Amino acid sequence: MKNSKIQTITISALLCAIGIVIPMFAPKIVLEPASFTLASHVPIIIAMFISPIVAISVALITSMGFFFAGFPLIVVLRALTHLIFASIGAFLLKKNSDILQKKSSATLFAFLLSIVHAICEVIVVTFFYWGDSVTGLYYEKGYLLSVLGLVGVGTIIHSMIDFSISVIVWNPLKKIITVPVSARIKAKS
Repeated sequence: MKNSKIQTITISALLCAIGIVIPMFAPKIVLEPASFTLASHVPIIIAMFISPIVAISVALITSMGFFFAGFPLIVVLRALTHLIFASIGAFLLKKNSDILQKKSSATLFAFLLSIVHAICEVIVVTFFYWGDSVTGLYYEKGYLLSVLGLVGVGTIIHSMIDFSISVIVWNPLKKIITVPVSARIKAKS
């Protein structure tokens, strides 16, 4: 049991480190005024597959990483909202570890979490938008396109892509990770 806790803490720390490094070095897709960093949610989603406490820890610490790396406050707060979708997802997986066993239920699960993720990020950006605290490009393109379109729909797409990457990465990892996990993902036959 003690060994399992140490492994869980170590895995959490590695996911935190990866979650901090990815936004600094991973390729970004820029659709002015928004940008999306490929695979930036993967460590949080993998943490969600492990347990609620790991998901919460990784979401909080990676948000702090954005802060200490000097990202703008709007980016830090958007990252902090990951705590919400990661917590919801992790608790749902803990209650029903078979959600990811079927492609249909896994896709629906990922889509619903992506919507929660997008709503949270849109709320943050909306406060900054209406507070005259975003770049002029947001105002040029208007609220509908820049906030609801780019941030909202863009986050849904980005989140779904990162969820898919997470499943692909998790499949081989689950064979070597010996800690108890919440999510069971059916291996490809």
